[in-house]
Amino acid sequence: MVVGAGAGLSASAGMAYSGERFWRHFRDFAEKYGIRDMYSGGFYPFPTPEEFWAYWSRQIWVNRFQDPPGPAYGLLLELVRDREYFVLTTNVDHCFQRAGFDKARLFYTQGDYGLFQCSGPCCRETWDNEAAVREMVERQTDMRVPSQLVPRCPRCGRPAALNLRTDETFVEDAGWHAAAERCAGFLRRHREGRVLYLELGVGFNTPGIIKYPFQRLTVQNPKAVYACLNMGQALCPSDLVERSVCLDGDIGETLRKLAAAGGRASRALNTRTASGASPAGPPT
Repeated sequence: MVVGAGAGLSASAGMAYSGERFWRHFRDFAEKYGIRDMYSGGFYPFPTPEEFWAYWSRQIWVNRFQDPPGPAYGLLLELVRDREYFVLTTNVDHCFQRAGFDKARLFYTQGDYGLFQCSGPCCRETWDNEAAVREMVERQTDMRVPSQLVPRCPRCGRPAALNLRTDETFVEDAGWHAAAERCAGFLRRHREGRVLYLELGVGFNTPGIIKYPFQRLTVQNPKAVYACLNMGQALCPSDLVERSVCLDGDIGETLRKLAAAGGRASRALNTRTASGASPAGPPT
């Protein structure tokens, strides 16, 4: 089983970037700067580093360190725990690891909220930021952090940056490359035979990372099945209709029903994959 996860999975787990959760944590930023959700707030042109890091330290804290993910991740873990699986995700909130997934079976392609890097970058290294972020959150006043807390690269003194893939300065450190190789090796070993490519909450922002590769790999393997769970975007290409399961709805609720059924649905899906039969349920 290859799991591909996007922002929709975290949203289903209660990690929404808008609505009540945004207003609970960022009402002051909304009122002062006109920001209306955490995602767009990440692009706001804050005039000073002190304001920038006041916003970003809080965003990192609530999404990476403070708020635990809801039950969706735990339900998914129960479904895959006894299977040969690997997880590829564009999420940067580390919810998989916090929910208990094996670190060696995870590849965070787009970075990690919990890491800083040099903005240059002067080196291909990252460093943990939990202590620095905690202090910025605790000591910020009037949506500004003290100037001495603005993070800098320990090697060259340049301003630090978040280890997020936003442009060509993104640092792919040794840990990133090790995870990439583990993922590539898993996909090579399972190019043939019974494979479920399970896509969860992946939209069309960066479809070339998970969605399109999963669909291509399914086409190439006649014993593979492509499953897409998404709210409003549960789709598959026409040449995969006979080997796809597309479920339009809340991911967490769907996983809860699978868990409540004792995994019978997922076992049935694997049985159909092995036989080459069309999956149960009308794909959309």
